Amino acid sequence: MLQIGNTLVSLDILERQFACDLPLCKGACCVEGDAGAPLEEQELAELHNVLPAVWDDLLPEAQNLISKQGFACIDEEGDTVTSIVNGKDCVFTCYDSSGICRCAIEKAWSEGRTRFYKPISCHLYPIRIKNYETYKAVNYNRWRICRCAEVLGEKEHISLYCFLKDALIRKFGKDWYDELDLCAREWMKHR
Repeated sequence: MLQIGNTLVSLDILERQFACDLPLCKGACCVEGDAGAPLEEQELAELHNVLPAVWDDLLPEAQNLISKQGFACIDEEGDTVTSIVNGKDCVFTCYDSSGICRCAIEKAWSEGRTRFYKPISCHLYPIRIKNYETYKAVNYNRWRICRCAEVLGEKEHISLYCFLKDALIRKFGKDWYDELDLCAREWMKHR
């Protein structure tokens, strides 16, 4: 583990290679799993505000679910997460003509229909953050659906922390990221 400020960063984040390969995985991270995307408290208002901009991009089943129970719920661990449709799709998913699962929020952002990019947990994926009383644990959530991203990252020589640079800066700030980058470079010299 590496400590930066009040975070403990898993060495996997420095050592692992990663680059999303959407044509291969088809956006499985928005579909697979036992719960929706973790949400931060301040994101609930953002998601409520963005809902009209994404509504027409959502699957009819997602629209029905949101109308009945809302776009967020509490999971088995007591965390607030996006609701999921039929035990799989995040309510904010949409599919492109190639059958790739996309984020309707990110789509609306890229088309200038909203200023909210998407929940930070989605932007950071496959990094997950666990909050403890005095620190935050920053870990790589490694599982089979991202194997093709590991292969592409190895081929392209892209470290996980470099691939997620924008997301990490969004979450922790540029100074934090610069310290992580410096530590990663030193760590890799002495491996």
